[in-house]
Amino acid sequence: MKNIDKTKPVLVTGATGYVAGWIIKKLMDDGLTVHATVRNPNDEQKLEHLVKMANQSNGGIKFFKADLLNNGSFAEAMQGCELVFHTASPFMTEVKDAQKELIEPAVLGTENVLNAAMQCESVKRVVLTSSCAAIYTDCIDTENATNGEITEENWNTNASLTYQPYSYSKTLAEKKAWEIAASQSKWDLVVINPSMVFGPATNPKTATSESLSLLKQMGDGSFSPGVPNIGVGIIDVRDLATAHINAGFIPSASGRNIISGHNSSFLEAAQILNNEFGKQYKIPKKALPKWLLMLIGPMVNKVITRKFVQNNVNKTWKANNTKSIRELNMQYRPLKETMVDSFESLIANKLIEKGKRK
Repeated sequence: MKNIDKTKPVLVTGATGYVAGWIIKKLMDDGLTVHATVRNPNDEQKLEHLVKMANQSNGGIKFFKADLLNNGSFAEAMQGCELVFHTASPFMTEVKDAQKELIEPAVLGTENVLNAAMQCESVKRVVLTSSCAAIYTDCIDTENATNGEITEENWNTNASLTYQPYSYSKTLAEKKAWEIAASQSKWDLVVINPSMVFGPATNPKTATSESLSLLKQMGDGSFSPGVPNIGVGIIDVRDLATAHINAGFIPSASGRNIISGHNSSFLEAAQILNNEFGKQYKIPKKALPKWLLMLIGPMVNKVITRKFVQNNVNKTWKANNTKSIRELNMQYRPLKETMVDSFESLIANKLIEKGKRK
């Protein structure tokens, strides 16, 4: 159990990321100083939203240059910090070289950040952003789990370099983190395992997120014939930020923590959006038949292999989030609020046009 001093700075890696933005905002609103690592501290456009948030908060922010693949590059930013949030990790489904684009940044990045923590006198706790992808590979895995739901006890065992490589990268990175944490006793490790993240971005115009890309496609007509009926867990990015902060400051927080507000599906998410915005935007109303996805999926997107379709389409997804409610004091907002706020953020920032493909 670690008590964190709120007068000390807090490190957030990958500060320009979708999740990191909300963590930083909540920390600064609470009056804390954030040490934020970024690739280029001189990129004013990418950092503009963070500077603006700092100016409107009771806290402050300092930027530090760091690279996931550069051992030692997190040392300066970590000085004086008792708490480290390691959120930086690539999230992409279409890659040319999974080893270089996903595995190395995820695993080596985690190793480099935690090795820096080993050498930094002040660090007491590291909160790692992992994923439910480190717990399961496909929806069929959740159906086959005990009681038909995944828990923190489960690990992803079916992903590989050639199948679901993103999930494989998150699994390897989290296992590396636990291995390093077990080798020392100076700081403790708390892991956050979110499901698919939706919600408004703090930096909508520069945010890169697979879920935001999916939302744009749901609104611009790309999915107008129908959406794959794939089970998915959904967490609001604002609730996810709260989970990180509670994991950092609640002394008894420990272990892995599934952070997922709703056992849902892409079809349910589309239907919520269609009810609210369907008159102005070409949002899908129905599910694509499984046989059609088996036929055309691999031609449309190399990720949608026949194996993927077989293991995910028309399958339910269920996770047990009771540990997060009990130990991290989580309260999850309604799914409709998350989906509507996400879509309205895209509209407000002119990232989607009515009834048109983009």
